[in-house]
Amino acid sequence: MFSGAIPALVTPFGKDGSLNTAKVNDLVQFHIEKGSRAVVPAGTTGESPALSGDEKRLLFETVVKAAGGKIPVIAGTGGNNTAQAVEMTRMAKEIGVDAALIVAPYYNKPTQEGLYRHYMEIADKGGLPVVIYNVPGRTSVNILPETVERLSDHEKIVAIKEASGNIAQISEIHLRCGDRLTILSGDDPLTLPILAVGGKGTISVTANIVPERINAMIDTFMAGDTEKALELHHQLEPLHAAMFLETNPIPVKTAMNMLGMEVGDFRLPLCEMSKANQQRLRDILLEIGIL
Repeated sequence: MFSGAIPALVTPFGKDGSLNTAKVNDLVQFHIEKGSRAVVPAGTTGESPALSGDEKRLLFETVVKAAGGKIPVIAGTGGNNTAQAVEMTRMAKEIGVDAALIVAPYYNKPTQEGLYRHYMEIADKGGLPVVIYNVPGRTSVNILPETVERLSDHEKIVAIKEASGNIAQISEIHLRCGDRLTILSGDDPLTLPILAVGGKGTISVTANIVPERINAMIDTFMAGDTEKALELHHQLEPLHAAMFLETNPIPVKTAMNMLGMEVGDFRLPLCEMSKANQQRLRDILLEIGIL
């Protein structure tokens, strides 16, 4: 259902700290022009824990209107309260969102059975196609391949964003699920290896800046030119590394501001990048010819 470079959109804020809907529109237009295959508002990169329910509604409405049906919108509607995640997913469906990105419940630390029931409840009642989001580094739970296999039997569960960092696990998911479930990289430096074990694309931080370069790598690999794809992967590596000099989305928003994209500041508990890392980031952007 989804493939290629899919940016996990940053959330732009104005000088007063409010949601900057005009800039949201600009970002979506940028991604349409650059060939991004979909956009994801209110993911981790979009500082979703710091957004209110009303702000998420406004964000989804703005992105859907800006996309105008030209590219799909995958809204981050997950959370660690199953009933609230169902409600948020229903709201996104009413707005016209195309699919829901559902992060594994964080802090609760559910069992594999609890994870299964959480996703099934959202798939049964939310009304949207579901993209599972497995990111153990942020949630403290890992959705195991056998659980993903069980979930893939549900017609509404269509994809997984895999950010476990475990290529063997991702390969096993493909072995178990095959084409029933689209595998998307959730870890920019591992996108090429994930393609090699059955992945179809990436929900990406780096794609906020260079979606066309990431699409070029993915399309080249899918066309069978693995040597050229590896070359393009290596060209992207310094930028991927720069995006994680500090906690995401601090580096990517800082980089976008350096590039004149004016996406604003952060909401606490996130704060500005250290001066030393700002200089490292600037140096990398200069070295790879972006800045």
